[in-house]
Amino acid sequence: MSDKPVKFPLWLKAIAALLVFAAVIIGVVLYAMPTARVEAVVSGDAIDAKPGSVVVKEEYSMDMKSEVAGRVTKEDYKLTPGMHVKEGDVLVHLDPGDIQIDIDQAQNLYDSTKARIGVGSAATYLLENAKSELANTERMFKMGQESDSNYQKARRAVETQEQQLKLASVIDQEDLKTYETQLRAKKRALEKMTITAPFEGDVSAVFAHPGELINPGSPIVTLITTSRLVEAKISEEDFANIKEGQKATVIFLPYGEFLYNGTVEKILPTADPETQRKLVDLHITDIAPEKLVPGITGEVTIVVGMRHAEAIIPRRALFNESVYVVNDGVVELRKVKTGYVWLRGAEITEGLKTGDKVIVEDLDSFHDGERVRVQELPADVIEKKK
Repeated sequence: MSDKPVKFPLWLKAIAALLVFAAVIIGVVLYAMPTARVEAVVSGDAIDAKPGSVVVKEEYSMDMKSEVAGRVTKEDYKLTPGMHVKEGDVLVHLDPGDIQIDIDQAQNLYDSTKARIGVGSAATYLLENAKSELANTERMFKMGQESDSNYQKARRAVETQEQQLKLASVIDQEDLKTYETQLRAKKRALEKMTITAPFEGDVSAVFAHPGELINPGSPIVTLITTSRLVEAKISEEDFANIKEGQKATVIFLPYGEFLYNGTVEKILPTADPETQRKLVDLHITDIAPEKLVPGITGEVTIVVGMRHAEAIIPRRALFNESVYVVNDGVVELRKVKTGYVWLRGAEITEGLKTGDKVIVEDLDSFHDGERVRVQELPADVIEKKK
């Protein structure tokens, strides 16, 4: 057996070199081609959906104000913006020193008046004396030993003392009620020195701090409810067919492309004062409450109708009533006519058929007649939920 190396003919080496060179050229060309991400045109249900913008709001807010004057104490003071409070939680204590002195004074007046009434009025003893004198005078009058004028005088003396006793009793009761009312008012004022949360919510702003002297009506904190409203704004031309109970799909900008289900809960009789767009309250069914942060915005589509369509594409494939179709690796700019358009999809009534491939990303990077590599994505017309 020969150990000599096998020699290939020159023509075979040349062909091999050409093949390698061609492969390199083809690889370079393919690498240089842009990649077109496409989705297939599908048939299905087209949605007649009306678009709008949304904003999350607290159901309501309340400025907590002091009803009495006082100085904010450090006792139980924990207020910070963003803190959560429950109904009945203490927000602020005001220094009760002065009002406690008033309570003590009112209590003393009430107790002393009540004690004095218990002892009895001097008019009681005067009345008893007048009655005794009348009895003696009446006995002497019947015996003919006393004049009628003295008898009548003794009777009037009794009547006068009875009136005096009744008047004294009325005055005593009025004094007692006055001091009792004053005492209740002072105690009620003392209760107002402790300001509590009237409902469960979050502190959005703090205005009073320890050591600060505040007046009646001075704001302490602003509380917002934990319940939220998702308010949609709909243009006047799209508003006519909106009804309560219709399904809605919402995207909140902080949460990317995730879609949330909802329904039209209430159609408000007012319009946005700045844009004059109609206002609708939405009920979102599948989002965690803590994600509904007041102030976040998004987009909504409200479903007012639905029908079967032979050609549906992702909405993001549309631009200027045209789409880019890819046939055998070549881009074709094609005019189309649209029917229903909703948040993720669009119905095509003319220009496309089921199975056509349309470019769905980076549309401004492609040109009619350009050769591309194709990367097919799964159909994304059916809306994602989270």
